Amino acid sequence: MGTADQIPVTVLTGFLGSGKTTVLNHLLRQGELNGVVAIINEFGEVALDHLLVESSEDRLALLDNGCICCSVREDLIETLADLADRRATGAIPPFHRVLVETTGLADPVPVLHTLMTAPDVLSRYRIDGVVATVDAVNGAHTLEAHSEAIRQIAVADRLLVTKTDLAAEEELARLDTRLAAINPVATRSHVRNGIIDPARVLDAGLFDPAARSADVVRWFDLASQAANAPHHHAGHDCDGADCGHHSHHAHDAGVSSYSLVIDEPIQRDAFARWLDYVAALKGEDLLRFKAIVHVAEQPDAPVVVHGVQHVFHPPITLQGWPSADRRSRLVFIVRGIPRQIIENTLCKFAAVSRAAIQRSAA
Repeated sequence: MGTADQIPVTVLTGFLGSGKTTVLNHLLRQGELNGVVAIINEFGEVALDHLLVESSEDRLALLDNGCICCSVREDLIETLADLADRRATGAIPPFHRVLVETTGLADPVPVLHTLMTAPDVLSRYRIDGVVATVDAVNGAHTLEAHSEAIRQIAVADRLLVTKTDLAAEEELARLDTRLAAINPVATRSHVRNGIIDPARVLDAGLFDPAARSADVVRWFDLASQAANAPHHHAGHDCDGADCGHHSHHAHDAGVSSYSLVIDEPIQRDAFARWLDYVAALKGEDLLRFKAIVHVAEQPDAPVVVHGVQHVFHPPITLQGWPSADRRSRLVFIVRGIPRQIIENTLCKFAAVSRAAIQRSAA
């Protein structure tokens, strides 16, 4: 099954009380989401959240026996497979997209693992992006107290800052700065009462080569801006845990982000060998990885690679370069992996010359 035939899955995550269900409720009332199924994961003895979502029963699926990041991963696989089977036989109305709402305590990384590795899922679905809600009032305290909240933000493609009408402007500005430091390549939207344009939530991934050129440009433009920010200066390698400068990105549970630009084409096999090495050596701490790669064997069509921890989505070849810039661009969101280690391994395993590696796309 090709990418165009796969059903897109959007993961909606966010810490307890950050407004996920309110956002989901609003989205399901929009015309653009007709034909969308929502999978709601609840953690607790009594399931309530699904009762708060105003939608017909054939558009909801409930996982209520545990946290989606651990005990119900098999249930998620079975639910997605069952939905696809019932869709194919006409047992339920046709649907063209799935929204998965995680519990507030969930680490979304295992969810992405499931979507990227389970054969029954991978053959019929594709990741469309991760959207995280952040409470404008309590967000700063939550980030200080709960590492799960940091990971939710770190792996997101899009951040929805909720309850902005209840937060002071200075407080909101500080939170925005911190979110940008944790994940500089995620787009951020301010939300009141859960009201958000579906276009700001959906189609956040890089998995459809026919329609993703604009997203590729946007993603790496943001990465370039992050690389050029004051806390990404040359000659300073921050390991996320023992760093002397004052950017928040160095102090959020060791989570940091950086991007690399490579001037020369990369051999396909050498790049694959490097990916295998990084996944084996540092996969646990590689929270998110995206890259557009100039492969030497096919200079006119770049390859997009997406990874989460030890797992990498099958590479996708775009129809053409999204801009005149044909350099490879690699973006990392990591926990405690120094940039220098990545650079060293690129030189050793991907046969990239050190002179070809830049730290920004300026």
